[in-house]
Amino acid sequence: MGLDKNCGIVIGKLKSGTKNLITDVSGVKVGHVTLNEERVKTGVTAILPHGGNLFKEKVMSASYVLNGFGKSMGLIQIDELGTIETPIIMTNTLSVGTAATALVKYMLQQNDDIGTTTGTVNCIITECNDGSLNDIRGLHVKEEHIIQAISDCSDVFEEGCVGSGTGMTCLGVKGGIGSSSRVIKLDNKEYTVGAIVMSNFGMNGDLMVSGEKIGARISKIEENEKDKGSIIIIIATDIPLNERQLKRVAKRSAIGLGRTGSIMGNGSGDICIAFTTANKIKHYSGKEIIDTKLIYEDSLDIVFRAAIESVEESIISSLYHAETTVGYSRKVVKCLKEYL
Repeated sequence: MGLDKNCGIVIGKLKSGTKNLITDVSGVKVGHVTLNEERVKTGVTAILPHGGNLFKEKVMSASYVLNGFGKSMGLIQIDELGTIETPIIMTNTLSVGTAATALVKYMLQQNDDIGTTTGTVNCIITECNDGSLNDIRGLHVKEEHIIQAISDCSDVFEEGCVGSGTGMTCLGVKGGIGSSSRVIKLDNKEYTVGAIVMSNFGMNGDLMVSGEKIGARISKIEENEKDKGSIIIIIATDIPLNERQLKRVAKRSAIGLGRTGSIMGNGSGDICIAFTTANKIKHYSGKEIIDTKLIYEDSLDIVFRAAIESVEESIISSLYHAETTVGYSRKVVKCLKEYL
């Protein structure tokens, strides 16, 4: 997955992982529910940071808001406590509340201590507006779709017009879900950095693919529109980082985003969440002092590069795997392959 090695598009310098997906980070899984009918072009994508009980064994994390035109849920506690304790859900803007209720119910079912003998739970919901292709006012995402997406999580998953990416439009072409990964060496041991995106930003004249200004050609064919939309970026790694270092990595997602042509416009919600599977924090600890590892600061440059390349390729992969789509109002958004 990611970009096909035979497609002629090469992003960056580093080696990709075996699957070229965020799930090259061991333990990470992704699942979709796709709702694709005449008026309905939407869905749900779920990301599991690991296969165990996330509430009992949290992953260290950070978020970074590149541009805050968004309605995501759960970012405040990520920034305060530096951990993720639920699956990460991606869906459309008006389905955040439904997704939150479903995820709360899922977490309560998994943990009978939540809200009784311990505190409540910080659910992570992210969103983009698919209203240009999807009948977003119809509120078609239901609670069972969130549960199904979580249940269907796997280390192999589709990209393009699937899950929460079904109705997304990006840089003048069909957007959606894209993923990629990079492998680097630290102390002679291989580590992985991976990304997954829900792409829904920009305008057609700005699209760049591996430095080539393809959008300039598209803008001569299609009508220009104002920069609008959003992108959700999730970065995962098995490198031991603390929450401050993860925030530094998350900030570099802006560079990968910019390399594809984004200006992070006024009405764009551009949000990155980064986590590591190497530093897990137990909800119940028998110790008052716990041990974690972190990378030597001067070694972060190669991690930054891996994150940037993974984000850039994930965005282009989301466009490359998408298909031409006719929206509920008969609007047609063509896929990148038609222009390539």
